[in-house]
Amino acid sequence: MIKFKAWVSAARLRTLPLSVSGIIIGSACAYPFFSDNTSFLSIFSFAILTTLLLQVLSNFANDYGDGVKGTDNETRIGPQRALQSGLITAKEMKKGVIITSFLSLIAALILIYISFGRDNFFTSLFFFVLGVSCVAAAIKYTVGSGAYGYKGLGDLFVFIFFGLVSVIGSFYLYGQVLDYWVILPAIAVGNLSIAVLNINNMRDLNSDKLVGKNTLAVKLGREGAKKYHYFIVLFALVAFIVYGLHANLSLYKYIFILAYIPLLKHLVFVKKNTEPRELDSQMKIVALSTFLLSLLFSIALVL
Repeated sequence: MIKFKAWVSAARLRTLPLSVSGIIIGSACAYPFFSDNTSFLSIFSFAILTTLLLQVLSNFANDYGDGVKGTDNETRIGPQRALQSGLITAKEMKKGVIITSFLSLIAALILIYISFGRDNFFTSLFFFVLGVSCVAAAIKYTVGSGAYGYKGLGDLFVFIFFGLVSVIGSFYLYGQVLDYWVILPAIAVGNLSIAVLNINNMRDLNSDKLVGKNTLAVKLGREGAKKYHYFIVLFALVAFIVYGLHANLSLYKYIFILAYIPLLKHLVFVKKNTEPRELDSQMKIVALSTFLLSLLFSIALVL
């Protein structure tokens, strides 16, 4: 039971709602155009499953990468990780990464087959390569000598995979066409996903700097990271509103803006914060607010 709890902890369940926000919004953007697709629900279900597996993979790989590099040590402020605690060995975590990678690819292959069938070989091949890239990106964030998370590129990869790929990619799966307006909610989700990472990196700024993990927060400095944080969170709101105007949403459907109340309070908290440890609670606030926002925004598009 202790081992099971350790694996559940390593999966970091609190990150899962945020990870599916892009799929929910991309699907909602597609619904007015492709709701008659008989495979719509199947595509949605496997897109959610694939994304959840990729997020768990990312969490396992992050635990493993930081654990074997010694980044997770006594100076780290956040919750103790599985490898750091000793409840899961490096060998066991590596095996968990391999198994989750395999499951992610299987789910992605099923998703591709449901969406494109046997006739769209090159499109299927492109999405398969994209799926492999997602798996590789999840692992390479902290694993290996070339880990991009240690070079300040984590924000860029989060934006690409949890914003652009998640929203625009899921939209494309339903009808094999692109709508360039969908880039707006993709940017919004990408920004809010970065916001969670940035909070994590601001919290760990001092300990990361000591071990050479040069996150963007480390490069910008604490005040620079705060200003960057304000911009990405507020720009996401603008992107959502502009897409709502494009979609001709009725005034009452802008109720999704209410989900920004805790986010605005969060920005005030970040501005006043002087104790990095206190930022830990803010990741959950941003993640759950983003998930709520994705639900309300999607309901507004579907109804």
